[in-house]
Amino acid sequence: MPSSVRTLTRAFADYPFTRHIVAADDHEDRIRRFQSLFLERVGMAYGRVWVTEEAGGEGAVAVAVWTTPERDPGPAFAEVAPAAAELAGDRAAAFESAERALEPHRPQGPAWFLATVGVDPAHQGRGIGAAVLSPGLEAAERAGHPAYLETSTERNVRFYQRLGFRVTADVRLPDDGPRTWCMRRDPNAS
Repeated sequence: MPSSVRTLTRAFADYPFTRHIVAADDHEDRIRRFQSLFLERVGMAYGRVWVTEEAGGEGAVAVAVWTTPERDPGPAFAEVAPAAAELAGDRAAAFESAERALEPHRPQGPAWFLATVGVDPAHQGRGIGAAVLSPGLEAAERAGHPAYLETSTERNVRFYQRLGFRVTADVRLPDDGPRTWCMRRDPNAS
């Protein structure tokens, strides 16, 4: 698991959303602790986690964390909320306002939620992101449920569109936050 956390930390160190909601002081350590908390308490306990490892046994180069309709992740989110607010530091208010802005756009019915996905920056652009997402997309498809995600870069929007996602909302986050797109992939959308 340490290599999965390391990969997610590297992937999110300069990501617009995490730059907006996580304090600048000790930013990378805060991201590492946030990703570790989320991976352990939400993904592994209430969802599904897929990892792509490097061919030489170097550890994870890509990680996808999903929540599924099989188990309500609400209790896990409630459990980690105080720690997440602490890790946000002086950006806690921005974190809370971002959540409030995105909440109305999230699926109301059963859905697979791509909670986080990251590819180590040294390995991006090689198809590894699509490969690590594939098992979750296939599982959602088999279950007949949509897949949902939120992203804060236009490059990612284009990537997810190639995987069958469509934009359902384009949200400018409060507090000078980044533009964030809500995206959905319905069954049979590949």
